[in-house]
Amino acid sequence: MTAVETTMTYNSYVIHQEEAYMTQEEGWDRDLLLDPAWEKQQRKTFTAWCNSHLRKAGTQIENIEEDFRNGLKLMLLLEVISGERLPKPDKGKMRFHKIANVNKALDYICSKGVKLVSIGAEETSAKEGLLLWCQRKTAPYRNVNVQNFHISWKDGLALCALIHRHRPDLIDYSKLRKDDPIGNLNTAFEVAEKFLDIPKMLDAEDIVNTPKPDEKAIMTYVSCFYHAFAGAEQAETAANRICKVLAVNQENEKLMEEYEKLASELLEWIRRTIPWLENRAAEQTMRAMQQKLEDFRDYRRVHKPPRVQEKCQLEINFNTLQTKLRLSNRPAFMPSEGKMVSDIANAWKGLEQVEKGYEEWLLTEIRRLERLDHLAEKFKQKCSLHETWTSGKEELLSQKDFESASLMEIRALMRKHEAFESDLAAHQDRVEQIAAIAQELNELDYHDAVTVNARCQGICDQWDNLGTLTQKRRDSLERVEKLWETIDQLYLEFAKRAAPFNNWMDGAMEDLQDMFIVHSIEEIQSLITAHDQFKATLPEADKERMATMGIQSEILKIAQTYGIKLSGINPYTNLSPQDISNKWDAVKHLVPLRDQMLQEEVARQQANERLRRQFAAQANIIGPWIQTKMEEIGHVSADITGSLEDQMNNLKQYEQNIINYKSNIDKLEGDHQLSQESLIFDNKHTNYTMEHIRVGWEQLLTTIARTINEVENQILTRDAKGISQEQLNEFRASFNHFDRKRNGMMDPDDFRACLISMGYDLGEVEFARIMTLVDANNTGVVTFQAFIDFMTRETAETDTAEQVMASFKILASDKSYITVDELRRELPLEQAEYCISRMTRYVGADGTTGALDYISFSSALYGESDL
Repeated sequence: MTAVETTMTYNSYVIHQEEAYMTQEEGWDRDLLLDPAWEKQQRKTFTAWCNSHLRKAGTQIENIEEDFRNGLKLMLLLEVISGERLPKPDKGKMRFHKIANVNKALDYICSKGVKLVSIGAEETSAKEGLLLWCQRKTAPYRNVNVQNFHISWKDGLALCALIHRHRPDLIDYSKLRKDDPIGNLNTAFEVAEKFLDIPKMLDAEDIVNTPKPDEKAIMTYVSCFYHAFAGAEQAETAANRICKVLAVNQENEKLMEEYEKLASELLEWIRRTIPWLENRAAEQTMRAMQQKLEDFRDYRRVHKPPRVQEKCQLEINFNTLQTKLRLSNRPAFMPSEGKMVSDIANAWKGLEQVEKGYEEWLLTEIRRLERLDHLAEKFKQKCSLHETWTSGKEELLSQKDFESASLMEIRALMRKHEAFESDLAAHQDRVEQIAAIAQELNELDYHDAVTVNARCQGICDQWDNLGTLTQKRRDSLERVEKLWETIDQLYLEFAKRAAPFNNWMDGAMEDLQDMFIVHSIEEIQSLITAHDQFKATLPEADKERMATMGIQSEILKIAQTYGIKLSGINPYTNLSPQDISNKWDAVKHLVPLRDQMLQEEVARQQANERLRRQFAAQANIIGPWIQTKMEEIGHVSADITGSLEDQMNNLKQYEQNIINYKSNIDKLEGDHQLSQESLIFDNKHTNYTMEHIRVGWEQLLTTIARTINEVENQILTRDAKGISQEQLNEFRASFNHFDRKRNGMMDPDDFRACLISMGYDLGEVEFARIMTLVDANNTGVVTFQAFIDFMTRETAETDTAEQVMASFKILASDKSYITVDELRRELPLEQAEYCISRMTRYVGADGTTGALDYISFSSALYGESDL
């Protein structure tokens, strides 16, 4: 009930006192209206109320009928309580001057829609509103039950409750007693007059000692409390609105800081990891390179997966933050330079490229070192064989034994030398092999290339020296050859047969002991075939052995027949029949050993083939499974038959199924590790590599998380903006219809067609404006989330900067600025300090020291200023 209404109603009551109160409430005692005490109370109440306003103008009244008779103070009272200027009063003292002034006051009252007779509907509504306000404010208090404006106020607790509700510092309600109504009433009257500027209009004794206190008097007094506290409630409402807006901003800023921190940590990890992956410093040993490979596996298994999760979570946090900013009508979040989601994606892409290159380099280096170790061992073996053969040859070639030899001995020496030359020529191939292996070791950057080169050079130099010595000895023997006539043909024939056969056995033994390296069953089968072909030549070789041994038998037979005493030494060769027999036995011994070695390698290759098939069997299941799940997730996200909650439940179930499937990926990783440890680098049984599976798995995890986040954002949008499920289904159906490629995106032409189908009348300028909203990065496509965001903005209402400015203006008592004390008095401490730290100094001419600019601050909350 307003002050003007109270004044007008009381004037109506004064003029038509008896008639009004008889029609107001049928149960009243007519005699009460004629009671002088009751009339005195009425005059006292209203006189006090009038003076509470008139004293603001520096005056007061003593008698209502007399002091209002000339209309001057009545017009002044109306100006004070309305805040408006009335027509200029007449200054004369004649009766018509007084009537004119009263009429001006009554005309003003009528212009405000106040009836001057009886109690109309408007007055009844004001009464009911005031009663409801009192009930709501006193509801929590014990022993208070406000049902009317008479007996409900007799014990004084209702008045004390109203004061305590708004100013708990003025009254200790817990100490009040229901059986002390006079004390309660006087407490309320004194506190109201001293601290609330509400004059004492009633006497406690009059209220307590009256069976039914005067309703109009109580209403008049209670309305003063309503007006006194109305400003406080308005300020409280404004403060609550500001706190809500600031809470949203503080939460958003916290999310921004968390995003920046997480992005910085992830980028820093990528920055630290890439140099490690780019390091191509090769180790010198297979063990060291295997350790590098194991370190790389630890990186893949242990260090990278948490970062994959961080990257996915970062995208989710970014999308959630943008949705919250959009829903709260805030500007979009722009991360620091270099920390956009696209920047992190590019950095991640660079990491994976370097990672792939590092793995390929590791495997290539391991193959190279494997080849180096094989060649180095083969080099040592052939060098040892050659050095064993050449041992002592230089001394033999340097002998001068022919100078004192007999003719037969000379001829024997000649034939022996010819046999040596034949043997020397046979070993030329081995020297060339040694040189070729040394060259290949150099080309492959063998770590001990210096030793290899030195040993190879020594062998070559020795070989050249042997050639020189051989030629020199031949020259010497040919010089004296004419002196010798006889030669033991049989020794010569034995030597000629024994030498090549011995060379063949040497070659066979070398081949049977030759080391090999294969990577497939086909390669080992090729070696087995070659070995089988060698074994097929053994019968012919045995015949050659028998023929050679037959020559020796013939020598022995002739010697026995003719009584020749043999020295037991063949002058043409150092090979004895026993040497031939021993080497033949060695060849026969090496053949089964070679068979065993080849069969063991067959078993190893068969085991490798089983590993290939085992890996392929799983990969051929997991690869299609991942692709199928990607497609199913796409179908679920595009489904419009159910609610968003149904979609979320389905996606959560898919997410759990995917998490449960992780054990299959781990098992495949284990099989992949076994394959790498067995040096298996190809697999013809599947088109899927572990790298394909890893990339697909990471994409699947990212897709399900991103899809769940999109649905969560849609739920946030729906709930925050009041968008119905039917509207969302309509939006989704329209999007799906024009998503012609079924990839979750529309090109600009399809988007235009979609808008037209939904009733938009688009010109080129308007469509270009809309495209800047849905495709801010100018990618050339419109995603489903961007489409939903646009349609939400089109159909939902949002709070505005103007609303926040209006709330601050209430706290600032209608000033254009606000002070630090006002902020700390009206807002919770955290929100007050938040505003103080961010508001700029007010520069208006009407400002005071320390004044703050809440207008630019409010605009900045919504991205509408440069603050």
